[in-house]
Amino acid sequence: MSACVPAGATESAHTERAHPPHSPPHGRGPRFRVAGADLSAAVAVFLIALPLSLGIALATGAPLQAGLVAAAVGGLVTGRLGGSPLQVSGPAAGLTVVTADLIHQYGWRVTCAVTVLAGLVQLGLSCLRVARGALAVSPAIVHGMLAGIGVTIAVAQAHIVLGGEPQSSVPDNLQALPAQLARLDPAALAVSVLTLAALLLWPRLPGRAGRVLRRVPAALVAVAGATAVAAAAGLVLPVVDLPSWRSHALAGLPEGPVLGLAAAVLTTALVCSVQSLLGAVAVDKLASARPGAGHVVRSDLDRELLGQGAANVVSGALGGLPVAGVAVRSTANVHAGAVSRNSTMIHGLLVVAATLLLVPLLELIPLASLATLVMAVGLRMVSLHHIRTVTRHREVLVYAVTALGVICLGVLEGVVLGIAVAVGVALHRLTRTRITHKEEGGVHHVHVRGQLTFLAVPRLSRALHLVPQGADAVVALDGSFMDHAAYETLQDWQGTHTARGGTVEITGRRTGVRIAEPGDLASGPAPGGESGTHGDCRCRPWTAWRNHQCDRPSPAPDAEPLPDEASGSVATDPRTGPEPDAPVRGRTPGGIQLVRGLSTFQRRTAPLVRGELARLAREGQRPSQLFLTCADSRVVTSMITSSGPGDLFVVRNVGNLVPPPGAESGDDSVAAAIEYAVDVLAVRSITVCGHSGCGAMQALLDSRPASPAATPLARWLRHGGPSLERLRDTGAPAPRLAGRAPADDVEQLCLTNVVQQLEHLRAHESVARALKEGRLELHGVYFHVGEAQAYLLAEQEEDRVFDRVRDVDLAV
Repeated sequence: MSACVPAGATESAHTERAHPPHSPPHGRGPRFRVAGADLSAAVAVFLIALPLSLGIALATGAPLQAGLVAAAVGGLVTGRLGGSPLQVSGPAAGLTVVTADLIHQYGWRVTCAVTVLAGLVQLGLSCLRVARGALAVSPAIVHGMLAGIGVTIAVAQAHIVLGGEPQSSVPDNLQALPAQLARLDPAALAVSVLTLAALLLWPRLPGRAGRVLRRVPAALVAVAGATAVAAAAGLVLPVVDLPSWRSHALAGLPEGPVLGLAAAVLTTALVCSVQSLLGAVAVDKLASARPGAGHVVRSDLDRELLGQGAANVVSGALGGLPVAGVAVRSTANVHAGAVSRNSTMIHGLLVVAATLLLVPLLELIPLASLATLVMAVGLRMVSLHHIRTVTRHREVLVYAVTALGVICLGVLEGVVLGIAVAVGVALHRLTRTRITHKEEGGVHHVHVRGQLTFLAVPRLSRALHLVPQGADAVVALDGSFMDHAAYETLQDWQGTHTARGGTVEITGRRTGVRIAEPGDLASGPAPGGESGTHGDCRCRPWTAWRNHQCDRPSPAPDAEPLPDEASGSVATDPRTGPEPDAPVRGRTPGGIQLVRGLSTFQRRTAPLVRGELARLAREGQRPSQLFLTCADSRVVTSMITSSGPGDLFVVRNVGNLVPPPGAESGDDSVAAAIEYAVDVLAVRSITVCGHSGCGAMQALLDSRPASPAATPLARWLRHGGPSLERLRDTGAPAPRLAGRAPADDVEQLCLTNVVQQLEHLRAHESVARALKEGRLELHGVYFHVGEAQAYLLAEQEEDRVFDRVRDVDLAV
């Protein structure tokens, strides 16, 4: 029997062994199969990568073969070892400035050694599993860094476009630009204009023929067209020069100041890692947004960092440029329909073949055409969309400082400046807390806008002391953070004010939900007189459910019933409803709870979800999952799956049973729901969820053969008979719970029932057809109510184990 893995880690650490996210499941046929979509995507990416790799090598001042080496290594090594199967790695424009500075200061062989050391740093970071930490960097800093690099690239390549040579820095290039304009080379300028025109116009070709032609990458068309025109016109221009591989320079020993080399290694590792990890997240989003995309498992970022580190070690050792995830190639790979890492690896093989077989053709490409291509890439790195986004989030200062720092000082210095400004902006926002006091209808309202820290305590105290003794007060907190000093100040004032006869209600302004204090939750009655406990649980204000389940003490068994005045019943509008503490005449306790629930929804929840529900009403339902579970009131599907409106198509019945097709049930509702979900709604997964303490399973264990005159419940439970037979079959492997045996016969039957109902599901025609076509997945879940713990079925060769879903975040 093979060992089990945590359900959260099943999709991240073992994506290659059991149903990888982007490749078909392994069968008994050949282990290596190439889908047609992967092959066509590889060709498309190769046609983009070839000219870009040469252009980036030209922009850095490295040997042109170095770009091809990095492209091949990025495709083969990162494609095989990386954690983002659809991301394509290679020499990236974001590394151009860093690499050019290294070559200028230390020479090419030392730059290769720095690349190797940077790869080793990435391997170390991967082992420490800190990849997600890179995502904590403010997007404004990342976008500012890329914009600064893009400007640096564009200014430098402008000199080659005009027929000259670039300088070592942006200020020097800008200063030399007027003189370069005075002595521009008409031939180089003509080739550059032709290349730029092709880049701009090719994606905009109209008509049906245009749709066919646009499948050829614009970069390839631009460079190939400019090369053909230059050769036909007999223009004398600097062209690509690929020296013999026999003279290719490999990595040498690092030479130079230790601190300078250390800074270079860390800068290269930082830029490579951040760009690759952010690119992996972006590729996940692109893959999920593709029409007809199935369940896409998010990238394993630590494994992706390992793949990038290994690629940099190999690329540097072979005399190649630093490697990182490349947005242009990755986007092309996803849009071309790639389904697995095979497309990335085949693209690497094609680069190797071109490097060995197409040297005479590559040496016809004018350098001005490559420079124009790279300059266009650099200008696109200054994204107007990013500028609008950081402006909307009031982070334009961080963006501008980072970009200017990269342009004027360098990448590492610019990023450090950006981080410093981002920290300063965050501290400034912490100090900008607005606290107001006003009186409405005899109630004093203290409204706090912003983060409540010790810096705002004096202003908070002044506002609170404006509330007279014995008055009713509402403190609205419109922020996401309150530190200990502010909390104690608020608590002390609340205790004093209520002791003197006043009332205090502390709410979150945007939700209107009362905020419970930790001390009150543990100790019973709060200063306001309300209980903070419900049974033995410690409640948290995570939903409006808490207000009536935790704040409201349950009526004692011997308590007097509410007065029922038939002539005094009140018609209650759910949109406004009675106040929570107001009596509702003419209602039973159950009716009161219903009305209060509706009232709470209309006043507090409806304003927050109205926009989303209006969108769902317009667009119709598009759930991704069919969730089949028990009718037990303790199983709340939206809570245990963290889902919302429109996410789940839910079927509930006694015992979470799936009658097999053709069974005499007299009720086709479950089969109808399955057919509708699979064939009409096109759900991508079906989940059967059992739970602990299931009364239906207990009834099955205690049942006797049902007679024709049996009750409806007994007739329905007959569909659980196969589960009972499976439980009593000593030859069948018994399901286990996280490696342990079930606690009792009821729990064992609950687990066995989930496995059996999954088999019933497979017998339904619509489900079998969708499984065969690869557009549907089946999952089994067991929810232990007492532990508030979900277990996911991991079906292996001989085992059926429900493994604990630990706190593993697969999202980025």
